[in-house]
Amino acid sequence: MKIYTLHRKQKLPITLEAAWNFLSNPENLKTITPEYMGFHILSGADKPMYAGQIIQYIVTPVLGIKTKWVTEITHVTDKHYFVDEQRFGPYALWHHKHFIKEIEGGIEMEDIVDYKLPLGFLGRLIHPVLVKPKLEEIFSYRTQKLEAIFGIYK
Repeated sequence: MKIYTLHRKQKLPITLEAAWNFLSNPENLKTITPEYMGFHILSGADKPMYAGQIIQYIVTPVLGIKTKWVTEITHVTDKHYFVDEQRFGPYALWHHKHFIKEIEGGIEMEDIVDYKLPLGFLGRLIHPVLVKPKLEEIFSYRTQKLEAIFGIYK
């Protein structure tokens, strides 16, 4: 069984409260997801984030194929971290930790995603040519979008 990890850090010149308010609001996920993903929340994002929250989405990750994705917010520590885990969707395992901490001049956010692909050997074959590049692209888009939202211009 092969489990992959995606690890990203980003610094933003904003307050911890502003970062938390944006990042812990499930409705903002659409804002930081590329348009081509066809991201649409079906249910579960109408309340502030809490442990046990179930959120259902539709995404179109590849080849125009719509996929239902159901995640559960399993852990929340206010203004520090939260964890979302896939309950139903395209991965055999999806465990995404979001950390936020104050640093000089703003905050540092850290994403750690542990994931496993379905389809055994075939999943391992498509990982380097399809899945890993797509995840890198999505998280790069998020980095750029957050910089634009919070006024960082390069």
